[in-house]
Amino acid sequence: MTVFEDLESEVRSYCRSWPVVFDTAQGARLNDVDGRSYLDFFAGAGALNYGHNPPKLKGPMLEYLAKDGITHGLDMYTVAKGEFLHTFEEIVLRPRDLEYKVQFPGPTGANSVESALKLARKITGRESIINFTHAFHGMTLGALSVTGNSMKRGGAGIPLVHATPMPFDNYFDGTVPDFLWLDRLLGDAGSGLNYPAAVIVETVQGEGGINPARVEWLQGLADLCHRHDILLIVDDVQMGVGRTGPFFSFEIAGIRPDIVCLSKSISGYGLPMALTLIKPEYDQWGPGEHNGTFRGNNLAFVTATAALREFWSDDVMERSTIAKGERTEAALTELAAESSVVELTPKGRGLARGLAFSQPELAAKSCAAAFGRGLLMETSGPSDEVMKIMPPLTVTDAELEEGLAIVRDSVLATLEGVSA
Repeated sequence: MTVFEDLESEVRSYCRSWPVVFDTAQGARLNDVDGRSYLDFFAGAGALNYGHNPPKLKGPMLEYLAKDGITHGLDMYTVAKGEFLHTFEEIVLRPRDLEYKVQFPGPTGANSVESALKLARKITGRESIINFTHAFHGMTLGALSVTGNSMKRGGAGIPLVHATPMPFDNYFDGTVPDFLWLDRLLGDAGSGLNYPAAVIVETVQGEGGINPARVEWLQGLADLCHRHDILLIVDDVQMGVGRTGPFFSFEIAGIRPDIVCLSKSISGYGLPMALTLIKPEYDQWGPGEHNGTFRGNNLAFVTATAALREFWSDDVMERSTIAKGERTEAALTELAAESSVVELTPKGRGLARGLAFSQPELAAKSCAAAFGRGLLMETSGPSDEVMKIMPPLTVTDAELEEGLAIVRDSVLATLEGVSA
């Protein structure tokens, strides 16, 4: 591993927690160069909802490469892009009665967020954005301005302006009515609040600690935006594409965001791809006004099309994810009840789950113990106090039980000898 330590930047992070050289992967498992297998409850930080190298996606990709299909196309018309758009409309948008124009903003979630913020400002002529406590939207300057984590914000090196944080759901433990502060500020000409162009929100905060917003909170937010003529942007980069059960995480609330950000698992294969979905009346871009060299990843279009056809032509994936999520919640609840010295709090929705520790440092220690037992997990939350459980949605029942048993053993081993 010396080549990585000698040549790769000190910014590297995941490899510090998992100091092995990985070689191959299939489904919910990775293998290192020494032949050891690891169960994956990380799933590429949500980019591998269908696991590693899913065969039904690999086949079309290899066929496309073998026939010399276009790989790089900017925003040119290609067969692969056309097939993706037709399939996305047929399988995702039309059954949900959603009308969105599809923008390909660049290859990452941050690209999608940047384009959404930029478009909201163009549409409204306003500069300010409302974001939420503990939010994470990306590492570029615009996305950082609406991110809560102080360490990540500090990396910008300049003031991050034109965004105002508001409390996310249950920030005050239910002691303050939802949106009391924001609604009052918006209606008061003397509040000093710069009137916002948009609100950006994650329905389940992933990096912020696996914090799910209640359905009624999301509905209240959508109503507030409508009453005050503010655009609603849902960042579904990590929680979309089935992570919480439905294809879009906001479906559970029955709301219709003005702009939706997608990336991570939209390609289905871990290939770079992002979408910004825009209500037709808000598609006010001029040609080339927001562009990028790698917004036409045709290999990703091929695998994304195959993924939609394979996994979203019916509701089997959604029902399976919800059921596996409920099993995970039950296992974490049982584990929390076993701890008498450290408070453990299960969190999440669907197969985005977490276990919060009242002593934050124990979350990382538990993840390290899990790695020693052959399970990949990461932490999240402002103090890294949450063990984050995000297996591929295609994880088998047996693999899920295996992983949950390792989680239990790792946590209990970490808690041994800990004082209250």
